[in-house]
Amino acid sequence: MAVPTGVQAIKANLAFDISWPEEGVARYPFRFLRIECPCAGCVNEFTGERILDPATIPDDIVPTAVEMSGNYALKVVWSDGHHTGLFTWDRLHGLLQAPEVTMVEQSS
Repeated sequence: MAVPTGVQAIKANLAFDISWPEEGVARYPFRFLRIECPCAGCVNEFTGERILDPATIPDDIVPTAVEMSGNYALKVVWSDGHHTGLFTWDRLHGLLQAPEVTMVEQSS
């Protein structure tokens, strides 16, 4: 399991900057992560089909609270009131391949 070395919510960029030991710092837009929420209210737990309509998520959504959940996930409370999604380190690491995620600093 990949474990980040740092997580910062940068409201000016509307994104989380997450530092990965091998890859560097990746920027995850807030709206992208809100749409990618894996909770049962956003994704059908039996079929894996996304229930959440991305059109309902505002462009300027921001986290109102962020905390670590154990040693394995990030828990985010969003400005739209949503608070049930846990973003595991594995899930966030897997999202590095998404076109919405950009590398802002490479590991040397």
